[in-house]
Amino acid sequence: MKSARLGFLHYLLAAFLTAIPLFAQQHAYPFQNPNLAVEDRINNILSLMTLDEKIKALSTNPDVPRLGIHGSGHVEGLHGLALGGPGGWAGRGLQPFPTTQFPQSVGLGETWDPALLRQAAAVEGYEARYIFQSNKFKVMRNGELRPRGGIVIRAPNSDLARDPRWGRSEESYGEDPYLTGTLVTAFVKGLQGDDPKYWLTASLLKHFLANSNENGRGGSSSDFDERLLREYYAVPFRMGIVNGGARAYMTAYNAWNGIPMAVQPILRDMTMHEWGFNGIICTDAGALTNMVTQHKYYPDIAQATAGAIHAGINQFLDRYQDGLHDAIKQKLVNESEIDENLRGVYRVMIHLGLLDPPQIVPYSTIKGDTEPWDNQQHKDLVRKVTQESIVLLKNSNHFLPLDKAKLKSVAVIGPYANQVLLDWYSGTPPYAISPPDGIKNKLGSSVTVNYAPTNDNDEAVNLARTADIAIVVVGNHPTCNAGWAKCPLPSDGKEAIDRTSITLEQEELVKQVYAVNPRTVVVLISSFPFAIQWTKDNVPAIVHMAHDSQEEGNALADVLFGDYNPGGRLVVTWPRSLGQLPPMMDYNLRDGRTYMYFKGEPLYPFGYGLSYTTFDYSNLKTSSSKLRGAGEVAISVDVRNSGSMAGDEVVQMYLKHIGSKVDRPLEELKGFERITLLPKEAKTVRFTLKSSDIAYWDADQGSFVTEPDHLEIRVGGSSADIRLKTQLEVTP
Repeated sequence: MKSARLGFLHYLLAAFLTAIPLFAQQHAYPFQNPNLAVEDRINNILSLMTLDEKIKALSTNPDVPRLGIHGSGHVEGLHGLALGGPGGWAGRGLQPFPTTQFPQSVGLGETWDPALLRQAAAVEGYEARYIFQSNKFKVMRNGELRPRGGIVIRAPNSDLARDPRWGRSEESYGEDPYLTGTLVTAFVKGLQGDDPKYWLTASLLKHFLANSNENGRGGSSSDFDERLLREYYAVPFRMGIVNGGARAYMTAYNAWNGIPMAVQPILRDMTMHEWGFNGIICTDAGALTNMVTQHKYYPDIAQATAGAIHAGINQFLDRYQDGLHDAIKQKLVNESEIDENLRGVYRVMIHLGLLDPPQIVPYSTIKGDTEPWDNQQHKDLVRKVTQESIVLLKNSNHFLPLDKAKLKSVAVIGPYANQVLLDWYSGTPPYAISPPDGIKNKLGSSVTVNYAPTNDNDEAVNLARTADIAIVVVGNHPTCNAGWAKCPLPSDGKEAIDRTSITLEQEELVKQVYAVNPRTVVVLISSFPFAIQWTKDNVPAIVHMAHDSQEEGNALADVLFGDYNPGGRLVVTWPRSLGQLPPMMDYNLRDGRTYMYFKGEPLYPFGYGLSYTTFDYSNLKTSSSKLRGAGEVAISVDVRNSGSMAGDEVVQMYLKHIGSKVDRPLEELKGFERITLLPKEAKTVRFTLKSSDIAYWDADQGSFVTEPDHLEIRVGGSSADIRLKTQLEVTP
């Protein structure tokens, strides 16, 4: 009996211990159960929330403290997490965080390297999670320790840089929809991570859509037909959402064809119903008020707020609550409509794992004492990205790379040459290597590197006169070195102000230096193109790079002295003068915008960039002479490094429509790959062309159509450097 009694007690104990996890898994509310279907969880959340809680959740703070729901707000992160920098993104009265800073988006674009951008975005996402989850960074809010920063990241900018006067050109990957969309997709995937269920961070695309003028942007209208909407302006957003999986975006200030973007029917009709979007749609700051005061689309805020809710907006960056309360009182909006919109917000929070136990969320372990921006791998990646972003614009008689063994003195000249200039959406880097510092690091103590910390051209000229090499660093200041909406120089621009000139004022300094020392290299560090015709005609070597990289000086020195062979390519057409461009507010590309419709000879074409080596193209093949039905054709080309130095080539494939019945671009990019080749090494580069890649939007049918056509397949090193061509018949 004693043995039986002990056995029974052991059974009860085992049963109790087995049941403990079941007790531990009990939830106060069904939405806390991670095994419940997402939509059922959201149904439960909404059923428990009061109307006031729902109204508050339409801000960028979706918290419901009464229910234990703590979500995430937004952070900036176009080229590195921004919790500091000139924009003051750390928050009022709070200490900025140092975070890894990559080149501006235009520089990221000039790498033409989607895999590398995905790695950079993953670093940014990791650092955002680290700060958001680490206890040591939390701050007291309403008597509770709450995270700093956020893991909904406003990046990438998916707008297209259709005009070099656009003040925010620096935020775009370029003027081409396919290139930009491919890079957007890569950046989204890097931010969101590889887990099949949970996201590292949420990528919030901006600014939907056709937002490429700053002057008057709060009330302007970007006007163009539906074909350009479908084939150009919407493409990077569609690719970021459909291919990349982004489930958040910000609407632009402007209107499209007279309807402000915050209330545009295409938010629902195109992004939701066609693309399957079901997440966060937020306004830009002030856009709600602008619909009354600048667009004059609504007579009051109540009607504007109701219009935004009906369009699908579920987060406001404005003071919206009074307007929404009034709209509810006037029965312009009802609670069920608010519920429907809020679903998208909580879908994103669930994907981020913020409503689930940390132990089942794979990214919850990203926290601790080792600060990631001090990680050598992150630093090395910044240097690699910055190297790949540098574009060699000119190199007469192999002037570059410089032979450091033959140098005794180098003069580094330029008013901002000893700084790494940060833009409005930059964070605060943990360190910053300026051009003089990078050159000193490269040359060591055996070569004298002088820098004249002055705006006095006479002193700079005297310094250049006695140097073996003069390196003149010129370009724009990304914040114009001035207050909001102020740019003293007409060739500078930034958010809220467009450029009125593309003439480089500092070119006079280049002329004076070159006059006393023809062994001059011009380093153009800029957010956008400049019409540097004199420099191009006279100075032996020119390189271009973007601002903001913490490894700016080291990467530049790597290129100048031959430790890295530049392979960056331009992502916009550089005009010779403003006279080659249509009026700023002409959004109809067919009037002469971008390489696809540009009239005349540019200063530098889209896709342009030189190398210290040479590349030969041969053996262009297609798997078939015809592209039939909904099929595809494989295209291949052999590329060989015919020089004596390892280097990168960006192989670019363009299409030209020969028999189309509708107006088509002169040519359009449909494939590219950046490859690295050793001397005499060859590689076969392969592309796939699908019927959907060549379709045009038929407004009458309301769909994309593939027509009978003849295509010219053009492969080469830029839009103007086509090495090989072949033809392909299209038979739908």
